[in-house]
Amino acid sequence: MAQTPDTHYATTADGVSIAYQTVGDGPVDLALELENWGNVEIMWELEPLADLFERLSSFSRLILHDRRGTGLSGGSFFPNLETRARDLLTVLDTIRSSRAALFGERTTGAALALFAATHPDRVSSLVWFKGVATRRWSPEYPWGDTPDDHRREAAMVRDRMGSKEFGRGWLLWGAPSVAGDERLQAKVARLDRHFMAPSTAAEWIKVEGETDVTSVLPSLRCPTLVLDLEQSTTAAAESRHVQSRIPGAELALISGDPDQLPFGNRAEIAAAVREFVGRERAVDTSKSVLGSVLFTDIVGSTEQQATLGDRAWAELIGRHHAVVRDALERWRGVENDTAGDGPARAIRCALDIVNRVRDLGIEIRAGVHTGECEVMDGKHTGLAVVIGARIAAMAGPSEVLVSRTVKDLTAGSGFSFEGRGEHELKGVPDRWAVFRVVA
Repeated sequence: MAQTPDTHYATTADGVSIAYQTVGDGPVDLALELENWGNVEIMWELEPLADLFERLSSFSRLILHDRRGTGLSGGSFFPNLETRARDLLTVLDTIRSSRAALFGERTTGAALALFAATHPDRVSSLVWFKGVATRRWSPEYPWGDTPDDHRREAAMVRDRMGSKEFGRGWLLWGAPSVAGDERLQAKVARLDRHFMAPSTAAEWIKVEGETDVTSVLPSLRCPTLVLDLEQSTTAAAESRHVQSRIPGAELALISGDPDQLPFGNRAEIAAAVREFVGRERAVDTSKSVLGSVLFTDIVGSTEQQATLGDRAWAELIGRHHAVVRDALERWRGVENDTAGDGPARAIRCALDIVNRVRDLGIEIRAGVHTGECEVMDGKHTGLAVVIGARIAAMAGPSEVLVSRTVKDLTAGSGFSFEGRGEHELKGVPDRWAVFRVVA
């Protein structure tokens, strides 16, 4: 068994401790996140994982961390994508990593894709093994599962996760040739018990069943490599679909036995990662970034100004602006064009403003959209801003409306949404599904 590196903690802005390790001293910082494995100390006890870590750390400073609510990290719930991105940023800041390559597996690649689109200046490249943009089935994404599938899976992990029986079932799915190895079953079961509690795992499955980063993929500007196995025809089709949505992304199919933990052929995987993240590339100087745009508008402003008179109206507007600016500061937003890089925070900011301006005797309407924005002279422009404004204009008094993109990216944030149908937005291509925030 490989020697376990020292574990350290990074403290987030809301006071949560995130456990992390760094291994190796190569010229590239490489942040790795695995889907079904967790606990930065116990993972080293499984020989295939330790072998993968050693291969990757031979050419990089490998960065491992436990997601909030899992492993050795603090937190009492499984985090949404936005929180995971901010936690990773905290780890990178703590170890003074100004720019890192990212390596994710299946749904963890989706979380890293959101991070890369939101913080393009902090990401040199992205490697995504078995691209999974969503676990939710749709005619456009036939590789996902139905809500009933997710409910059955959540019930199963709640009842059996951490048992040898569960470990055997996992091996039958991922590496059937060794599923009968009782020693390996016990190791997988131990890893599961130290990864997350069964109730957290059930919540994780629920969150993933509602999450979809498909709309984020066209916003990626970092060099991206999608990896899969030659023998995995169905999964490779999904990886091809994900790769096709990312501008300039490459697809590489790796030979080797898919019935090998983890990732099939670890030597080929490590070699492909090394070659891709080590390439010399020109620095991307574009000013595009994935941002969440929040628009608010005072309901009946013209009528109220006529009733109050210009002086009283100006005083009321001043108090309104003070409320908005206080809410933006609280939810880490920026005035004029954007409410920060997180859709959940944008919603919370909107709800905060809706509640507080009632004390002033006024109501607002609000709209939130997440999309690619161009940053010019410190201001955010582009189609995402137009969409946010159009959605806000559809809202009624004290309503917060959001696009499907926002809904899909905020799964696990505690919000409930009510469908408001599909709409044509003036000056915007296609029809857009709109939702009202109800909780």
